[in-house]
Amino acid sequence: MDALTLARLQFGFTVGFHFLFAPLSIGLSLILVIAEHRYYKSGRLTDKQAADFWLKLLVATVAIGVATGIPMEFSFGTNWSNYSRFVGDVFGFPLAAEGLLAFFLESTFIGVLIFGRKRVSRGFYYASAWLVLIGAHLSALWILIANSWQQTPAGYKIVNGKAELDNVWAAIINHSTVGRVLHTIFASWTIGAFFAAAICAYYILKGRHLDFAHRALPIALTVGLVSTVMMPIIGDIQARTVVDHQPAKLAAMEGVFHTGSDQPANIIGWVDESAQKVIGLKFPGGLSLLISGRTSQSVTGLNAFPKRDWPPLQTVFQSYHLMVSLGVLLILVALLGIYYAWRKRLAYHRWFLYLLLPVAILPWIATESGWVTAEVGRQPWVVYGLMRTSQAASPSVSATQIGLTLTLFVLLYALLFLAYVWVMVGIIRKGPQQGAAAPASVRPGVPAPGRASSPGRTASGHGLPSSLEALGQTPAPGPGTLSPREVSR
Repeated sequence: MDALTLARLQFGFTVGFHFLFAPLSIGLSLILVIAEHRYYKSGRLTDKQAADFWLKLLVATVAIGVATGIPMEFSFGTNWSNYSRFVGDVFGFPLAAEGLLAFFLESTFIGVLIFGRKRVSRGFYYASAWLVLIGAHLSALWILIANSWQQTPAGYKIVNGKAELDNVWAAIINHSTVGRVLHTIFASWTIGAFFAAAICAYYILKGRHLDFAHRALPIALTVGLVSTVMMPIIGDIQARTVVDHQPAKLAAMEGVFHTGSDQPANIIGWVDESAQKVIGLKFPGGLSLLISGRTSQSVTGLNAFPKRDWPPLQTVFQSYHLMVSLGVLLILVALLGIYYAWRKRLAYHRWFLYLLLPVAILPWIATESGWVTAEVGRQPWVVYGLMRTSQAASPSVSATQIGLTLTLFVLLYALLFLAYVWVMVGIIRKGPQQGAAAPASVRPGVPAPGRASSPGRTASGHGLPSSLEALGQTPAPGPGTLSPREVSR
């Protein structure tokens, strides 16, 4: 492989790996704020332990996110020096703002959360949780401002072959910033929500930490439903931006070769580039309808552009449709979960709880697929319409050097990933409740610690699994159970 291909592979690998953790940290910051809000209002020990549990998962995720994010910025100077010279005056501003205004805010107050539970007031501690959430979201904002400028550059002028800021606000709020920021935030909330839901489902299936799981699972499913429903709405806004500013990307996403109206939307398919058609299941007129509200809308095909300006068609097409398909599936899962929670039937449907375990991986796949669609779909441009990727690489870095560092990155990141999984599994196995101060279950209808029920029967005498009683599914508490008044204490 030549140096350019290896440089692209290295950056794609490091960014893709980092993007496993950054969205989860944003999603977990929201789950943490919800948990801290509950504790701030109730003052219950179990609510405090729940918040501490989510904090541990967030801290581990932020730590590896920071460790894997720093090398990307160094690679701009090592592997992409021509790019850095061209966009440095524009790109440096949002990257600096991310460090000064977002990262320092998040890291400072996550330190308060780690060390300050007994050192600051409850109000200050609760406010710190909000500031961590704000910092995480601001970090995403500034990074996406920089990335969106690459997609739809604005507020600049070319001086001596370099892009310089001409209008700061035009660069910040360029044509794709708002849609991309909202889309990424809701995607991050989806990842955090289904990750939390899977943990709760695991605890219910194992009969452990049932009070925690009962309280957290409906919240996670609600966040998951809201975020997944918002994704296609925001995606529609993004698509209209792509129509106006990146028509070649839109054509690649749907495999449109010939300009015309009444263009179909592909549900599933395969791009036959030699025959210039898509083989698969189509919705007639769907693409024209989606982008304009009418089937008579003309869509620009790939043949309107020089072939050297085409993105990699198969990659863009398949990643886009994988993202959409998984998004629809996640909406259906969240809807079903909310329905079961509303009917108070979640614990009766163990198959659904088992389903939540592998489903937790799907938001990551959908998010990575969306990232591939956006970034590969921008090719062959590193800054759309201004600078090609082939022009951006460092001329003095050899393929051997990049290949060696890529190998080291793969080995190092593999070790980091194993360490991260080991830490996260340890936290989840230990759970949010410890010792006698936090019994395994304190819900009505569940035996209190030290009070046994007859073999094969629940304490309420209805023969239901204990996990059902923990979710409040029994008609009434029986002998040897905690009453609602005791629970409220």
